[in-house]
Amino acid sequence: MLLDRKSPPAIFEVQNLFLPRPEVILLDNGIPVYVLDFPGQEIVKIEAVFRAGRPEEAKRLASRATAKLLREGTLTRTAADIAEHFDYYGGSLSVPTNLDTTNVLLFSLKKYVHELIPVFAEVLQQPTFPEDELETFRRTSLQELLVDLEKVEVQAYRKITELIFGESHPYGYNSVAEDYAALTRDDVVRHFEQWYTPSNCTLFASGRIDAGVLQLLNQYFGQNPVKGQVPVFLPPKTDVKPRKVHISQPGSLQSAIRVGRRLFGRERPDFNGIFVLNTILGGYFGSRLMMNIREKKGYTYNIYSTADAMLHDGCLYIATEVNKDKSAATLRAIMAEMKKLREHPVSDDEIAMVRNYLLGMLLNGLDGPMNISDVVRSLVVEGLPWESYEALVHTIRHITPAELQQLAQRYLQPGDFWTVTVGGN
Repeated sequence: MLLDRKSPPAIFEVQNLFLPRPEVILLDNGIPVYVLDFPGQEIVKIEAVFRAGRPEEAKRLASRATAKLLREGTLTRTAADIAEHFDYYGGSLSVPTNLDTTNVLLFSLKKYVHELIPVFAEVLQQPTFPEDELETFRRTSLQELLVDLEKVEVQAYRKITELIFGESHPYGYNSVAEDYAALTRDDVVRHFEQWYTPSNCTLFASGRIDAGVLQLLNQYFGQNPVKGQVPVFLPPKTDVKPRKVHISQPGSLQSAIRVGRRLFGRERPDFNGIFVLNTILGGYFGSRLMMNIREKKGYTYNIYSTADAMLHDGCLYIATEVNKDKSAATLRAIMAEMKKLREHPVSDDEIAMVRNYLLGMLLNGLDGPMNISDVVRSLVVEGLPWESYEALVHTIRHITPAELQQLAQRYLQPGDFWTVTVGGN
């Protein structure tokens, strides 16, 4: 039988998107552990999450410095000892950057969890924050900042978030040299002691999670006493009317463009629809912004839009870099695409393409225990009910062109958007 190499395979809609529900276990001191046990796996992922991000800072940059310095030494181990220990047993310890939380991840083979979980706990419970490591953090961060500020795209992102949220907002302030100079070891220690506590800790365990792993977690995390309650953060409001801002960067061959507005988090009823609408506008390679401004007009190599939902707030912004002579034309084209979404329903073919793309992305997010754990963690940290995942799937499958147009009329009004350009005049 000859293979048909001329006709593409048939496209089938993704079916049976089911998010496994974790088992919730409480350690002796009440720390919740969300368990996703996959007996066929020989890898273990343990993630400790603390609400210890920017909203909890008493001093700017304290959250970032604390997270960065966790691995730089404990009461019994140096940074080199910690790194060597994890390398020897084939594990990894990482602390990814996050505005809202500090997430500390341990990856280990099942057979080595007895060697790695105790050190993982030690890093989280007994860091020493050496003064010389803090000085290294200050110096390297300042060097990175100086390099970044030469890039028009970095300047544009910093400015658009500052304008959307306000300079006093945890999501809106931008780090400057004076912030690094003012940061002391006492600030870091204070941040750690206040927020890295059992009452502010949630654990996620995925992979091969048997009774032995849970016993280790209870031994090393469940015996510390719980003290106090975590206060609730309320984001500051801003009533500043959006406007256009240009930052001159003499000698720059390109201009960075950011167009954005304030939104909200995933808990709001409109967010799932915004998620679909944003994908149509600029959320994937076949989006309207990409097809018109890159493919048709050739103004840029890349353009995208993002509906960014944080724990206490959110925003939607469009980002691109273009030749400085095309800035005005690009801005007109961006506004034209938003106007089309406000005035005309999305076609059935286009919405079918976006449905398939988004359902495929969700399916990829359910591929294996590590990815599933990320989805579960997002729901738990954001305080969303388990049904919210099914609600997102339902919205993607069933949202209508009329509903998308109504969302565009509500949230894509040009008067609600800040516009930032950085580059040559």
